[in-house]
Amino acid sequence: MLDGEKILITGASGKIAFPIARALAGSNEVWGAARLTSAASRDKLAAAGIRPVPLDVSRADFSALPDDFTYVFHAATAEGVEGWRYTIETNAQASGQLLHHCRKAKGFVYCSTGSIYAYQGQRPLTEDDPPGVPLRAEYSFSKVAAEAVCTWVSRQFGVPVTIIRICSTYGPEGGAPAARLERMLEGKPVLLHPDKPNNYNPIYEDDYVELGIRALEVASTPPLVVNWAGSETVSAEDYCTYMGGLVGVEPVFEYTSAAHTPLWPDVTLMHKVLGETKVHWRDGFRRMLEARYPHTLRKQ
Repeated sequence: MLDGEKILITGASGKIAFPIARALAGSNEVWGAARLTSAASRDKLAAAGIRPVPLDVSRADFSALPDDFTYVFHAATAEGVEGWRYTIETNAQASGQLLHHCRKAKGFVYCSTGSIYAYQGQRPLTEDDPPGVPLRAEYSFSKVAAEAVCTWVSRQFGVPVTIIRICSTYGPEGGAPAARLERMLEGKPVLLHPDKPNNYNPIYEDDYVELGIRALEVASTPPLVVNWAGSETVSAEDYCTYMGGLVGVEPVFEYTSAAHTPLWPDVTLMHKVLGETKVHWRDGFRRMLEARYPHTLRKQ
C-alpha cells in the first residue's frame, strides 16, 4: 500500500476509480477528479477522505491542476456514444495531455480495455493479440489510439506508465455481471455471443483495488501493458446460473452476434507483475448480491 503520496484519481466517482481512491485516501493525499455536477457526488468523495476536484477531462485543460502528483490513476473515459471526434479527443488526446502535465509522477496508470482485442475464438486473449472492433468502434479505436499516445509521451518524457486492459470488473459498485443479473430479475434474456461458452475472468472489487494500486507501483518506461482481470475463468452461462440459484430465477440465454464477444484474458503476465486475485468468483458474486440486491436473495 502506498503511503504519504500525493495521488490524482480521475473518473473518481466511477465504479473502478472510487474504491481505489477510497482505499488510498487512508494514508495518502488523494485528489478525486470528475465532473462532480451534483452535491451528492462531491459529498461522496469528501466522506471517503478524498479531495473533490471538479474537472471535465474532455476539455483537456489542466492548467488549474497541480503538476506535482507522485502517482496518477487515470480512469476517466468517454464511452463512445458521443461520436468519433469527442471520443478520440477525450480518450486519446486529452489522456496524452494529462500524462504530459503530470510527467513528474513516479507512476501513471492508464485504464484501457479488453474491448480493444479482435476476437480470437476459444482461447485466452494475450497482450500481443491484435486490436479489433468487438463492440462500439468509437470506443475500441479510441482506446487503441490512447495507448499509442500515452506510449509516445512515456517514451518522450520518461514517464513511468502502466496500461491496464480492463476485462470484467464487478462488486458493490456494479459491473457487467450486475447488469446481466438485472436483466434476469426483469424477466429479460441474457444476451450472449453465439460462440459459446462465453468465458470471462471477472475480478471482484477487493482484488481490483489491490491490483490497481500495484499497477501504480510497477509503472515503467516504456509502458507496461497488462490484462487486468480475475485469476479464475468462468463462463457467463455458469455465473448467471449461479446467480439465478441465489435469487430463485432461471436465466434465459439469447445468443446473438450483436452481443459483445467474450473477454477471456490470458492472465499469465498479470500474475507475474501484479499478482493473483484472492476472492473466489462464487464468493464475490454472493457478496455483490448481498450489497446490491439483498432483498432478492433466497434464504439458504
